[in-house]
Amino acid sequence: MATVVFYEKPGCANNTRQKVLLAAAGHTVWARNLLTERWTAARLRPFFGDLPVSEWFNLSAPRIRDGLLDHTRVTETEALVLMLADPLLIRRPLMEVAGDCRVGFDQEAVAAWIGLGQSKIGDDDLETCPRAHAAEPCQVPARP
Repeated sequence: MATVVFYEKPGCANNTRQKVLLAAAGHTVWARNLLTERWTAARLRPFFGDLPVSEWFNLSAPRIRDGLLDHTRVTETEALVLMLADPLLIRRPLMEVAGDCRVGFDQEAVAAWIGLGQSKIGDDDLETCPRAHAAEPCQVPARP
């Protein structure tokens, strides 16, 4: 089983479900706060691998959800600058296992990468915020 460094937004319901799945599959999960981590572009970039830049973003982030940022029109460099300034823009979770970095929680991809055993939750979407369209979205913790 793997030790997973798991960068999350504390209090996020989906991140909690993702961590439970990983632990149920026998993995050790070290949760870290994505919003207060001291990121640099060089440290953040490996999590996105060869994904298109538009797939690096958290589509439930207020700036994207409210139409203030067109994430489909930014370059790699611009994306990293934006994310360093506003970590809510980073797609979650970020996971690292033995130096291998990934973004997002597609259950099939995670199962193929490190295994989920029988822990999978059907076809549930574990990435899209269930409160994205709620009248009162999740509160954002203040950054120190």
